[in-house]
Amino acid sequence: MFNQAGWAHCSSVCVVKRCIDILGALVGLAIALPVAIAVAIANSLDNPGPLFYSQTRCGLAGRTFKVWKFRSMVTNADQIKHLVSNQAKGLVFKNDNDPRVTRVGRFLRKTSLDELPQFWNVLMGDMSLVGTRPPTLDEVERYQPHHWNRLPVKPGITGEWQANGRSNVQDFEDIVKMDFAYQQKWSVLYDIQLIVKTVWVVLKREGAV
Repeated sequence: MFNQAGWAHCSSVCVVKRCIDILGALVGLAIALPVAIAVAIANSLDNPGPLFYSQTRCGLAGRTFKVWKFRSMVTNADQIKHLVSNQAKGLVFKNDNDPRVTRVGRFLRKTSLDELPQFWNVLMGDMSLVGTRPPTLDEVERYQPHHWNRLPVKPGITGEWQANGRSNVQDFEDIVKMDFAYQQKWSVLYDIQLIVKTVWVVLKREGAV
């Protein structure tokens, strides 16, 4: 257990992490605004519909929140999900050639631009710049006991999984192991390292679908 000095250190580090989150979120939203205009125009020409897509996810301690993205799929994607085969193993859903993804959506995913609206989630405190992968409700409903150990950490836009595997990771248990590894190695410096690595991976488009 932490002594008084330990708790004080933990609290101060968490404040630093939150300050980095707020600063990063403001920068990210400034970038997202002009991108949103371009995406709205492109979507109106390619596949008219809402600019944003939201989905309920589980965050810190299992609290639910709406995660936001630029829409990269057809408008009825959730209703026809059962028609698409899952190429991944376990509780995560992946298909490298998902027919629900629009032409604009494929570009957004390749460049990770679809995730820019999540900076709003970070600003609101539902997510962090760096953390674990935010699970969907249907995933959590099928959790095994050890999976619940992912939830004491605030989910992040990026993390161990995104920086070191992205779409190349096809097994849910591998994602779980990466989330546990992040919890063990976490520090402000390690968060910064993962942010820098994620930017590099995104620019090189490694592991993107």
